[in-house]
Amino acid sequence: MINVEKSRGFTLTELMFTVAIVIILAALAIPNYRGHVLRTNRTDATAALMRIAAEQEKFYLQNNTYTNDLGAAGLNVGGASASKNYALAVANADLQGYDATATAKGSQANDSTCAVFALDEQGQRTAEADDHSDTSDLCWRN
Repeated sequence: MINVEKSRGFTLTELMFTVAIVIILAALAIPNYRGHVLRTNRTDATAALMRIAAEQEKFYLQNNTYTNDLGAAGLNVGGASASKNYALAVANADLQGYDATATAKGSQANDSTCAVFALDEQGQRTAEADDHSDTSDLCWRN
């Protein structure tokens, strides 16, 4: 008498079904994760602008004017935020005020909702989407 054991394992149908489920789950999870990463990186822009504001006020107390030069203000940032996701700039700096901006770059440039953050000497916080619509409330609260 020959003892034939059933082979153990998965059939091709079971394997294909499992692969299909994994693909569907990945298709749902990856875009949600990417959106979360973009929203999380926005804090990099807001933190950098708040540092610029603090350094501008310190510079103003010492020199009676604001500066366009981030290095002169004591920020050795090389024109980029800490994680390099935003390009930083200061414009229109004079005796009266300044306009600091953080513009998304690199992989963060895919964040079309909060493409540009801005802060001025009055503490006015603004943000714009790619289409130049105002998204200040949404972007600064994240």
